Amino acid sequence: MSPASTGASTTVGAEPTASAAPRVPSHDSRMAPGGPGYRRMSFALFLAGVATFALLYSTQALLPLISGEFGVAASEASWTVAAATGGLALFVLPMSALSERYGRRAVMTASLAVAVGVGLLVPFAPSLGALVVLRGVQGAALAGLPASATAYLAEEVRPRALVTAIGLFVAGNSVGGMSGRVITGWVAQEWGWRVAVGVIGAVAVACAVAFRLLLPAPRHFAPGSLRPRVLARTVRDHLADPLLRRLYAIGALFMTVFGGVYTVIGYRLTEEPFSLPQGIVGSIFLVYLVGTVSASTAGRLVGRLGRRGALYLAGGTTAAGLLLSLADSLPLVLLGLVLITSGFFAGHAVASSAVSRTATTGRAQASALYQSAYYIGSSAGSTAGAAAFHAGGWAGTVGMGVLAVLGVVTITVFGTRAARLAARRPAAAH
Repeated sequence: MSPASTGASTTVGAEPTASAAPRVPSHDSRMAPGGPGYRRMSFALFLAGVATFALLYSTQALLPLISGEFGVAASEASWTVAAATGGLALFVLPMSALSERYGRRAVMTASLAVAVGVGLLVPFAPSLGALVVLRGVQGAALAGLPASATAYLAEEVRPRALVTAIGLFVAGNSVGGMSGRVITGWVAQEWGWRVAVGVIGAVAVACAVAFRLLLPAPRHFAPGSLRPRVLARTVRDHLADPLLRRLYAIGALFMTVFGGVYTVIGYRLTEEPFSLPQGIVGSIFLVYLVGTVSASTAGRLVGRLGRRGALYLAGGTTAAGLLLSLADSLPLVLLGLVLITSGFFAGHAVASSAVSRTATTGRAQASALYQSAYYIGSSAGSTAGAAAFHAGGWAGTVGMGVLAVLGVVTITVFGTRAARLAARRPAAAH
């Protein structure tokens, strides 16, 4: 699939010194499905995705219990999620610069090691303030994963397989998010939230060790510069690209919906008219399996509908799920969550892969800017969703989500019009 078929521009104005283009021999020695190392690479990054989301959102399903222990409202407890995603958003760009200089695999390994170490300290937090601080540090440590992983894939995987490869990494995110919440829900019901987050820390340790053993050494990485002026020029050039700006905004808006819904859903399901126990609430996150499927099939979706068509479908699916979840019927709420999750993960996989294809230089910075916007959206969704729930109940959270989806659709419509105008100009010149 060429850049033209996705609506991606083929160049971004960054200087070559920011990050040299991947050195690919004429016979293209990069990995492809069925080729040497591809399966190991896919599984390694899948495990990295599992660990990232399991750690990042380890407290999300436990917010009602955290509220109860510390005597705080949902809007205050939600900071244990917002601090982690905010820390990641703030540090993802500096960590991406380190990966340009020292290598993707080295930065990803160090990030996971620090994050799992902090994860083992989280259960011993003596107060809500200490818990929020630890979660912020954990999020900052995890910042080395997302941008470095997508940059690694862009350099080591053939272009035609890139959307599928990134989709598998995103699928690991969904599995990590699901398993983390399900495990914490049932463990917390028996032994409390502290033991639950400790178990997630132990699972993440296993994932981190397996990741380091399995991930193939990079073959096409070219070290870039750590000079602030070069980095600033690269970032400026990426932000000057209209397509990249639209993709960053789309990622942020999709994550605003997702962060808001899953931060608040535990409160809704433990209250009337559902009154579900904590273990059952945690099991609701099995819905993430739908996200695993939708993310891993995003490549085929783009092949049939094009990038913008896939984004329209993802946005429409998410909006339909939000509206359906307003019902006071548990089956309909679950169906709504299925649609929200499917639409979100498909949209995220499409947008993030388009960023990697659009940026031909400074890929780690381009991906880092997307991840920064994405996790800013998560932090905003967590806090705004909790505030909307406090003010207007579940309908308030749904209203916030629908506005974010309308933003996705509006930006995509604008991009469609811009692409059509750009296509007419060469024709008019002739």
